[in-house]
Amino acid sequence: MLGVLLVGLLTFMVIFVVYLDYTIRTQFEGKRWALPARVYARPLELYPGMKLSAEQLTAELTALGYHKDAGNEEPGTFRRNQNELEIFSRPFRFWDKAQASQRLRVEFNDAQVAALNDVEIHIALNLARLDPLLIGSIYPTHNEDRVLVRLNEVPLDLVRALVTVEDRKFYSHHGIDPRGMARALLANLRIGNGTQGGSTLTQQLVKNFYLTAERTLRRKLVEIIMAMLLELHYQKDEILEAYVNEIYLGQEGGRGIHGFGLAGEFYFGRPLNQLQLPQIALLVGLVKGPSHYDPRRHPERALARRNLVLTELARKDFINQEQMVAAKAAPLGVTAKAPSGTSPYPAFLDLVHRQLRRDYHEQDLRSEGLQIFTTLDPHTQRVAERSLATRLSLLEKQRRIPAATLEGAIVVTSIENGEVLALVGGRNARFEGFNRALDAERQIGSLIKPVVYLTALERPASYTLATLLNDDPLTLREHGTKDWTPNNYDKKSHGEVMLQTALANSYNLSTARLGLAIGVPQIIENIHRLGVERELPPYPSTLLGSSNLTPLEVAQMYQTLASGGFRMPLRAIREILTANSEPLQRYPLAVEQTIEPAPSYLLTTALQTVVREGTAQALNQYLSPDLHIAGKTGTTDDLRDSWFAGYTGDRLAVVWTGRDDNRSAGLTGASGAMTVWGDMMSQLDPEPLLPAQPENIEYVWIDPATRLRADKDCKGAVELPFIRDSAPNETSPCVSRSPIKAIKGWFRRLFE
Repeated sequence: MLGVLLVGLLTFMVIFVVYLDYTIRTQFEGKRWALPARVYARPLELYPGMKLSAEQLTAELTALGYHKDAGNEEPGTFRRNQNELEIFSRPFRFWDKAQASQRLRVEFNDAQVAALNDVEIHIALNLARLDPLLIGSIYPTHNEDRVLVRLNEVPLDLVRALVTVEDRKFYSHHGIDPRGMARALLANLRIGNGTQGGSTLTQQLVKNFYLTAERTLRRKLVEIIMAMLLELHYQKDEILEAYVNEIYLGQEGGRGIHGFGLAGEFYFGRPLNQLQLPQIALLVGLVKGPSHYDPRRHPERALARRNLVLTELARKDFINQEQMVAAKAAPLGVTAKAPSGTSPYPAFLDLVHRQLRRDYHEQDLRSEGLQIFTTLDPHTQRVAERSLATRLSLLEKQRRIPAATLEGAIVVTSIENGEVLALVGGRNARFEGFNRALDAERQIGSLIKPVVYLTALERPASYTLATLLNDDPLTLREHGTKDWTPNNYDKKSHGEVMLQTALANSYNLSTARLGLAIGVPQIIENIHRLGVERELPPYPSTLLGSSNLTPLEVAQMYQTLASGGFRMPLRAIREILTANSEPLQRYPLAVEQTIEPAPSYLLTTALQTVVREGTAQALNQYLSPDLHIAGKTGTTDDLRDSWFAGYTGDRLAVVWTGRDDNRSAGLTGASGAMTVWGDMMSQLDPEPLLPAQPENIEYVWIDPATRLRADKDCKGAVELPFIRDSAPNETSPCVSRSPIKAIKGWFRRLFE
């Protein structure tokens, strides 16, 4: 009977050991860790002639974690000398190539890069690219964060310190150290609290990598068996590399800091290979208890522990006495504040995450260690956040609105390629809650009107910028529905007005009549051609903006207008690499011409009139009229929503302000959102809007009194663009009737 029991027990042990052996090899040789996705802003590209001040570049470098250093002797440092910056850039693996460190000299003149040179090889450069700002991560469900490093990337001092302090016999034992375990057992019996260790590095790796944190005899026995099996299958360097990446070294909120690769950034703001001896000793000292020796909360304990590590290194002759004394005299050197694991740009990261979900499973995003390069421009983002917060507070103060009542959202894009440069989801830009830029569905009011006028201008035989529209009172009666009686904002009607004037002054009556004449379904079809996918109700009130859109949807619609009729989906992602820096997916520019160039050009001209002399003319208080900005104000019933959408030569921006409870904010588009837009754009140094003139566009002087051809000498004459053959043929009586001019006019009409 006893023999049977022994055989059964032995069989069970063999099966159990085989099971443990299988578990070890499967996990160790497979995917060891779920790695978070890293999300980066656009890299800053420097070139001569670039609009950039020394102050702006300094701010960018500071945000990147570069340190001011008079010596400028290591990557990630810079120094400034009046109108000159010297930068020792960090190496970085981009999607197109790996870039080594460079020593750059950037010279400035009047907020512009005047010269760019490589200091080491003494040549002028046409382009230099800095490493991008890490703006967020998408973490595994267990919230473990780590930066993987190879053992050959780990400083030798760290390996020596780790082995010296944690496991002196690491390179000679086979997974366990019986004498060390016995010493720990005797010490625990004497003290009575079981705090002494005795585990080898291999045992610690097994405990952290495979097992739970429970402290039982059974778990300890399993740990011992697995440690020996691990040593049986793998080399010491493989085990040590896994340990270096697995060990727990700190906590930031719900995010666990694992591995020395991340710990260097977390405590010192530097990569592991740039750490000095005192910093390395501190990290090794944290292994015993990251919370107990936390250098930010318990600096005295951390200092004592660090110095103990340095003493042990000297005792083993890895460092000499002079090095030990110098290292002990050094301050802890940790950054004052731990880098946050949450993104400083949660609204933009939300957009990135949503676009990623179209192509990737959520689990892959949280575990494959993807490197995601986005379109975010940190400078534009900072300016947008600041403008929204300060202007909303100012509006509340000026208009006696209760504090913290107003909210807002901003979307800024590049006209050239549809990249989202900045996105603000609310006045508290760090709040990870409701993202108004993506999810606030609000009535858009007069922002819809440009589509009505665009649809008309696509019919040059019937409508031009000089066409007269009826702005008399209107009541639409349809069987089974309530009468629809729109009004102008000023409660007045204006008789017959030119089409351009109607848009410039945002007249509701003439817009409604125009839209009804064209047809509501045709207007909605054009809204879709401009990039809005949402289905809109085919009601007359849609012509005046009764439908709800989000700021991002409005930005998509105006992006097509700003780009001359070329629709390009707004994108927040440029490239994606694998954890091994291999290209995985590109997000190339997708362009489709959905609006002909000529009517698009006419509409932009009309929207420039809105800013020059219409409802948005107060924008000239913020920006020079020479920028020729095109824009449109939007106001909804009871002043619930204040909108402004506008574009310059290089940027489009959409701003919404209002209240989350949908009560009246007391703001029109001009008095609310436009002030935010103007304040923001005035800090971004925009390019003037000078759209290319299509071949079939001609400019003709028009007499506003008669809407007939004129010349520049006619009183009040305006020069307007027309699609060829759509301008009036008759000449206004204001034109001089001198014989020469009469003959010229006769010949012109003859050959037309």
